[in-house]
Amino acid sequence: MPSSSPDRNFSEPLTPSDATLLDSLKAKQPEALGCLYDRYGSVVYGVALKVLQSQQEAEDLTQEIFLSLWQRPIDPAKHGHLVRYLIAMTRSRAIDKLRSRSRILNLVQRWGQNVTAATPAPTPFEEAVFNERSQQVRQALTQLSEQQRQAIELAYDAGLSQSEIAQQLDKPLGTVKSWTRQGLVKLKQLLQDSID
Repeated sequence: MPSSSPDRNFSEPLTPSDATLLDSLKAKQPEALGCLYDRYGSVVYGVALKVLQSQQEAEDLTQEIFLSLWQRPIDPAKHGHLVRYLIAMTRSRAIDKLRSRSRILNLVQRWGQNVTAATPAPTPFEEAVFNERSQQVRQALTQLSEQQRQAIELAYDAGLSQSEIAQQLDKPLGTVKSWTRQGLVKLKQLLQDSID
């Protein structure tokens, strides 16, 4: 019959503190990141989901936060409570993503309005402007990487969702999202002068 002796507690492993885990992160011990993720992953995801209102984006941001923690471990003496730091960083990055999403959407909408807002009988000048803009877009697309261009064309020309693109290209969804995001940012830079 097992006895519940007080010595049993001494044989159980102690849960390492956040400071100990952060020191282990600096030494690049992956187990420390796993422990921190187990401890705070749901908190980070919850904050990201509340701000972004998208499960996929919240999952992506959670991964980014912990990857950032791995790449640049923080000093526990400077940041006090780790959970507060993670919540603040998650909220800040989620708001940045919302702003970026809004800017890109506005850019695409403005560009689409400029390109598609044609009168029933366009004048020769309007046709020339339309052709010039179409040429600028085609030229800008050639300056993207093959993956970025393909992801954007499948999204905007074929009307596929990012999940469908990932399936068609047999690539991870996060990779497709990254290609699309990077491609749109580069297109914005390349076409900025003609939009303003």
